[in-house]
Amino acid sequence: MPSTLRLLSFTALAALGGTGSAHAQAASTTLEEISVTSPSPILAPRLAPPPATQVPAGVLAVPTDTFSPVAVVTREQIDRDQPKTLGDALFDRPGISGTTYAPGAASRPVIRGLDNARVRIQENGIANGGVSDLGEDHTVPVNPLVADRIEVIRGPATLRYGSGAIGGVVSTEDNRVPTFIPAGGIRGQVTSGFSSVDNGRLGAATVDAGGDGIAVHADGFKTAADSYAIPGGIQRNSYNESQGGAVGISAIGDRGFAGISFSHYDAIYAIPGGVAEQDRTRLTPNQDRVLSKGEYRPLDGPIEVIRYWAGYSVYKHNEVGIGGDGIEGIQATFKNREAEARLEFQHVPVFTEFGKLTGALGFQSDRRVINTALESFLPKTESRANAVYLFEELEIRPGTRLQAAGRYEVDRVSGTAAQFPANFTPVDGQEPFQYARTRRFAPKSASFGVLQDLPYDFVASLTGSYVERGPSGYELFSQGPHDATATFEIGNPNLKRERARTVEMSIRRAVGPLRLEATGYYTRYTGFIYRNYTGLLCDDDFASCGVGTDNRQIVYQQQNATFYGAEIIGQYDVVPVGDGFIGVESQFDAVRAQFDDGTNVPRIPPYRVGGGLYLRADGWFARVNLLHAFAHTQIAPFETVTPGYDDLRAEVSYTKSLDPKVYGASSVTLGLQGRNLLNDDIRNSVSFKKDEILLPGRNVRLFLTARF
Repeated sequence: MPSTLRLLSFTALAALGGTGSAHAQAASTTLEEISVTSPSPILAPRLAPPPATQVPAGVLAVPTDTFSPVAVVTREQIDRDQPKTLGDALFDRPGISGTTYAPGAASRPVIRGLDNARVRIQENGIANGGVSDLGEDHTVPVNPLVADRIEVIRGPATLRYGSGAIGGVVSTEDNRVPTFIPAGGIRGQVTSGFSSVDNGRLGAATVDAGGDGIAVHADGFKTAADSYAIPGGIQRNSYNESQGGAVGISAIGDRGFAGISFSHYDAIYAIPGGVAEQDRTRLTPNQDRVLSKGEYRPLDGPIEVIRYWAGYSVYKHNEVGIGGDGIEGIQATFKNREAEARLEFQHVPVFTEFGKLTGALGFQSDRRVINTALESFLPKTESRANAVYLFEELEIRPGTRLQAAGRYEVDRVSGTAAQFPANFTPVDGQEPFQYARTRRFAPKSASFGVLQDLPYDFVASLTGSYVERGPSGYELFSQGPHDATATFEIGNPNLKRERARTVEMSIRRAVGPLRLEATGYYTRYTGFIYRNYTGLLCDDDFASCGVGTDNRQIVYQQQNATFYGAEIIGQYDVVPVGDGFIGVESQFDAVRAQFDDGTNVPRIPPYRVGGGLYLRADGWFARVNLLHAFAHTQIAPFETVTPGYDDLRAEVSYTKSLDPKVYGASSVTLGLQGRNLLNDDIRNSVSFKKDEILLPGRNVRLFLTARF
């Protein structure tokens, strides 16, 4: 599947406009790839290397089998932006933001106002295996610097990954399990960069090689940054370092491949703002991960392709800082062991009286054990899930497709529950009664979509879905202080399944001088699970709640809610220049979220609008863009208004092709990129710490990438 997803964007323009469309070919030399392709879950991956010349960024590539938009960050965009977290890589994409709890270190993507248990983060098809969903201060143990691309998948395609993907899937695709043998036997890339706002230094390298049916891969990265500058000063306690790498090997034959990889990640980063800054709080995550995947194509029979993915990870981090006794040391420890496997059977096409039917049947199983120690808020929990899912696609006639998907899951979550008073205020200083509890859920989900070609190369789609999600372990069993986030978290062991009914419509155009995508959606939640700030403050035990000063009391509750919004992005090539264009771009996104009682859902992103100019021609790339975020005033109880901001961005780079026999490299890219050039005060309404910290001020980044 990952190879297909890469190749879809490379070939999308030819598929839509035909190889004879001169303008379509020229248009593929425009700006960064800001839209978007959708994977068809029944398309087969190809055991071939990506084309030597990748699709330049900025193409609104939408193949005819697209039912849902998939935001794409290409390898070229990663090289220019050099993000250190997935939240940073996706923050300004329409419909996506990040938690920015520790900018540059801990920023988890937020999709249409949804995060944590509703957004699945995976690498090469398997969950990332960290504990970033437990708290915004926890990093995602994935470094984008060594990724080939990052995709954000929404809509019916998320059903293949689990009920935890109700808001979307952030998928990092790389070649750590090799899927091809490079032409010439070897290829690679080295990238480095320096950023002014934090004295940031980074380097990353990837190498793929092979021959005689064996392919190998190796990569490594290292980053370091001081506390970053903000308008008028320094955001104290915001430094970070990370390093890691991977090795992998695969056997590749005519009928399929099978491979395995081992990766390691470790880091140290500080938490700025508030009590965490005063206590010099820092986290030290590390993870070891084994991943295997492969496919087999039988010569005959009803099965066209068999695919599998399997992974196991061991994760741990300590939260270090000054404790209540005034002594610096480990204040909390989190450990996570997680295993996951998926198996898919894609059947051969079936030609019916209604049209061609293609589809895949899949099975998924995973187990997760979380252990905590010291002042951690979550007792030991164990989660198990087993699921079966089915995708079918019917092509009624050229230009008209129907897609249906279904998933049935069986979940079990075990842990230690606590019985708190109804008003969450201690009675006579007593601690809550604790008892063992196991909850079982059977979430059921289904989706249906229609896609139709329209005149003038437009494509329209309409999808509807019903998705159920069982509450997670931390939503059920949390019961104590979380030092890094300065919260006292209280779970609800009686939570019920969360249900979401969504209708989404979109219209897209991917060829010619005008390329755009516009999407609107409406989601009705029954039993939406959220963290509610009660207004009480606690110290390190429940008896202090109401008279404490350090931690905000947060309670997991359930209420019906409605989310709706829109995302628009477009590009227009105005003037041909050399082998490319000067063009204009624009974007807009908005999400509105309310509970049935009329109050607002907390921590929702602001409305944003942006636009600018771009040039791509003769190896040069240049861009000037302004993104404006409106003030966020639709706030929940105990929230504060978040001011708006303007983020002026500019960049210029030049790519030079070289003779590898002479220079040892096939091409070199050198560039400069500026962010927040107005040095504006930027606060993120999604962040728990938005009243305590500012995002980085004016920043200029120098980057260099060599490919061989």
